[in-house]
Amino acid sequence: MIRMQEPTEVEARFAPDGSMMVLNFTWQKRKLPVVSQGRQWEKDGRLHTLVMSTRERVYELAYDKDSQQWCVVMASEDRLSA
Repeated sequence: MIRMQEPTEVEARFAPDGSMMVLNFTWQKRKLPVVSQGRQWEKDGRLHTLVMSTRERVYELAYDKDSQQWCVVMASEDRLSA
């Protein structure tokens, strides 16, 4: 796993309850569609969510509510295996 704080562009929908549905995001100059979304949690004013791309890699995205900025916090290096 790679840990970082890399800024990213994210297309997401927010529900009235504050939860979000991430549709796609940009990482390393590639636009990646989200095929599955996992756990969400809030920590230190940031809303975190785990997502899986079509390449079967998991990413942790964080949305800073104050700055309204997204970043990639973690990226898996390997494909997931069943």
